[in-house]
Amino acid sequence: MRVLLGQSRLHTVCESARCPNQGECWTRGTATFMLLGDICTRSCGFCAVATGRPPAPDPDEPRHVAETSRRLGLRFVVVTSVARDDLKDGGAGHFAETVRAIHELTPGTQVEVLVPDFKAAPDSVRAVVESAPTVFNHNLETVERLTKQVRIQAKYERSLDVLRLAKSMGQPVTKTGIMLGLGETEAEVLQLMRHARETGCDIFTIGQYLQPTKQHLPVKEFIHPDRFKALEEAGYGLGFSSVFSGPLVRSSYHAELTARRAVATAQPW
Repeated sequence: MRVLLGQSRLHTVCESARCPNQGECWTRGTATFMLLGDICTRSCGFCAVATGRPPAPDPDEPRHVAETSRRLGLRFVVVTSVARDDLKDGGAGHFAETVRAIHELTPGTQVEVLVPDFKAAPDSVRAVVESAPTVFNHNLETVERLTKQVRIQAKYERSLDVLRLAKSMGQPVTKTGIMLGLGETEAEVLQLMRHARETGCDIFTIGQYLQPTKQHLPVKEFIHPDRFKALEEAGYGLGFSSVFSGPLVRSSYHAELTARRAVATAQPW
């Protein structure tokens, strides 16, 4: 996988974010492609991706992602990106080009996009939705009270607006996810889940926060698997089509499995 990705000059969130599931996913021959380089314009307290001034986007990257997906024989491709506040559209056009390139090169392949907030610009959200991804994902990451600390340049309500906009523009399946163990209460988590569901969100993921380095936010609590299970049941009770909750769950982990039920039951919102 490293050789193949290196030849294509591609980055994966598996490596850049130090995902604990990298070995399992790479053994299955799956990966989450990270567009627009591996340097982020934001400095979230939980994230291992480097912060700084990123280079200009590679215009050939959408084609490289599509070609690599074909070589890997992927039928469900996940693409995400660093935050690119330096770009007028936040990188939305690059996402759209990538989704279209995958559809053109491997018709029938499903694509999940995990996007930054684009500062909730309607034109940026629309550009991605109109490229016809199977799943439109934007993560809330943490509860409202902790957002300023955990996602320094983000806003809780703005992230909800992104999910709301995507659904209102005709996106069949939307998705979001959070981490536990940062000091949130169960009541706050349930409130966030209700807020997400009110946007029409279909898929919800919950995982354990793991501190990537000593310079990042510390883990306040390791959550027992029984609590993850209880939150999964609560999510189904709120009306989510698919809920994936567990200590090592990450937003893109087994993305095809979480999408399958939601796609089958998707209804206009």
